[in-house]
Amino acid sequence: MPTPKEPGFEATIAELEALVARMESGELPLDEALRSFERGVQLTRECQAALLAAQQRVQILTQQPGGPRLEEFSGEPTVDDSSNEP
Repeated sequence: MPTPKEPGFEATIAELEALVARMESGELPLDEALRSFERGVQLTRECQAALLAAQQRVQILTQQPGGPRLEEFSGEPTVDDSSNEP
């Protein structure tokens, strides 16, 4: 039997954000807050798995010819200092 299509990363994040907002309101009964927390843990794990898969795909795509060479992502733009030499 085919499995239903899982929601995408963005939909999962949106659900997690909505869940957190409801929990932060402080208006949930304890049993509902616990169910929401459990769902939040599940959503967090799904997001982490999706991010790990994306990271692995990026690493495969950035391998250089002639051998594997992975480049770490720093999140900051790189600057070529050789152009500033006198």
